[in-house]
Amino acid sequence: MNLQVDHIRVDFIIGSRRISNFCWAFILLFGALGFFFVGFSSYLQKDLIPFLSVEQILFIPQGIVMCFYGIAGLFISFYLWCTICWNVGSGYNKFDKQKGIFSIFRWGFPGKNRRIFIQFLIKDIQSIRMEVQEGFLSRRVLYIKIKGQPDIPLSRIEEYFTLREMEDKAAELARFLKVSIEGI
Repeated sequence: MNLQVDHIRVDFIIGSRRISNFCWAFILLFGALGFFFVGFSSYLQKDLIPFLSVEQILFIPQGIVMCFYGIAGLFISFYLWCTICWNVGSGYNKFDKQKGIFSIFRWGFPGKNRRIFIQFLIKDIQSIRMEVQEGFLSRRVLYIKIKGQPDIPLSRIEEYFTLREMEDKAAELARFLKVSIEGI
């Protein structure tokens, strides 16, 4: 989503609150719980999950391994749920022509550096660069080139579904900043 007034343009960035992250968090949670309950059932020698029989699963070594995988999966799921709750990676890119400032704001993990805020001068922006790698794991990223700085990514790798979307976004931004487009 973009917001553009005469001299100000704001591009909002979606963080970790994406449908794919919710799906993976649920899959990991339920899978990890399944592994843990099967391992714990083999320890108790009782069927905690009604449709699974633990008669053929020995606690040592299968039950312990199942419990370990379940606990490991719960930790990974917990991490993913935390990133979703904190919305890590979300923020905005703000271009203010009146003040001559380009600002990047992102939310990070809780702590001292939770808010990431970086500012550059618009006059130092050299161009907008598009990086496209087609194939099984396609990669489409927009970068902004600034004098004396490494290229700064403006978008996530999977943000653009089509090349046309990416080109339109790059052209729109280049037109607003009055800079050239590199790449492709």
